[in-house]
Amino acid sequence: MPYPRQIEIEVPLLDALNTLGGDARPRDVYPLVAKSFPTLTPEELEERLPNYPSTRKWANLVQWVRQSLVESGEIDGTQRGVWKLTAAGRVRLDRSRSTRASSGTASDSKLMAVQRLSLRDLVNENHDEAKSRLIAELKDLSARAFEHFCRELLTQLGFRSVAVTRRSQDGGIDGFGDFRQGAISIRSAFQAKKWTDAPVGRPEIDRFRGAIQGEFDHGVFLTTSRFTREATQSSFKKGAITILLLDGHAIAELMIERGLGVRRIPLYLYDIDSEFFDISEE
Repeated sequence: MPYPRQIEIEVPLLDALNTLGGDARPRDVYPLVAKSFPTLTPEELEERLPNYPSTRKWANLVQWVRQSLVESGEIDGTQRGVWKLTAAGRVRLDRSRSTRASSGTASDSKLMAVQRLSLRDLVNENHDEAKSRLIAELKDLSARAFEHFCRELLTQLGFRSVAVTRRSQDGGIDGFGDFRQGAISIRSAFQAKKWTDAPVGRPEIDRFRGAIQGEFDHGVFLTTSRFTREATQSSFKKGAITILLLDGHAIAELMIERGLGVRRIPLYLYDIDSEFFDISEE
């Protein structure tokens, strides 16, 4: 799902602090706030900032919301490493609860979301829109064109000598190449499924593994659709060839990261490196 806007996180953040007794350390706050947005996936909660791989995007977003609430006087930011709910924050929280109780609708965060958008919100929305557009473009390709796209993507990911097999001779394998890990070269094959809606299930993964067994050391299964839970569980089997799964969303994310099929327009959004200020007093 798209990340929530900053204004939509404000009341859930205040509520999380209240639940934790009025003050808490950030690491305890992040997962509790996330529970207010159940459609956030585990992958989105673990996603890292491109320029700061050690920083989770979700945690960074909550930190900016906290800063906004410090400026409005609803969180006390005087003690480093501790977020504390203020009297003004409790008033905001009570007002939000009263609004929900009287109207039976969403909190004041939802009502104010249309009125206040941050640049960070717009950047996140643009990122999500770009992913949706990329997936739509991939689904418009022919099956053969998608195979050639997969060759280009795997080349961008570090695979070498990637080739697409002839359609009449593929034997369940759409292409192959070599992937290097240090001094080791791994012979890998890939299969490309340009499916619109139907998910790829375990039988497809098992058939692909059977097709490459004995000739290849690794497999990559790419689809414009998604994988079932059984397919995901089947991709890693003890004593069997590992199959890397890339669905439409994962492919679109890689395209954005690698600049494949997208144009980056320079837009500077300044962030704070919180780890820089963890300065030892010794």
